[in-house]
Amino acid sequence: MTTPVRGSVDSAASARAYARSVVRAEWDAAGREAREQDVIDLQLVVSELVTNAIRHGGGLAGFEAWATSDGVRIAVHDHSEVIPEAALDATAPLPVTHRGSGYGWPLIVRLTREVAVDRRPEGGKTISVLVPIRPAEPA
Repeated sequence: MTTPVRGSVDSAASARAYARSVVRAEWDAAGREAREQDVIDLQLVVSELVTNAIRHGGGLAGFEAWATSDGVRIAVHDHSEVIPEAALDATAPLPVTHRGSGYGWPLIVRLTREVAVDRRPEGGKTISVLVPIRPAEPA
């Protein structure tokens, strides 16, 4: 739908708010209300990706969100070139017990499509995903 816009984002909370504003501006403006459960999933994915960038990626280097015909694409840039081990096997099942690492990656894989991890030429990496958004059911 639109070109990516870099939001003024410096925390998981501001990233969630920005992602929600993209849904409202693009989906609602197009005359179709987004399914609230999908917006909640979007906010969970955004929180996980931004928090991971801050905690494990050397800090947040950038955040982008833009609407597509299928949902919202998110791109989170950080300063680390290390690719998360869990991202190397996107087919891994959700863990049944907690083994010291988080549940973030399995949730991201479950709630998104088109997960990509790319090294940036200027250093660091970008993790991008598509979070599907469906129209709300008519009342």
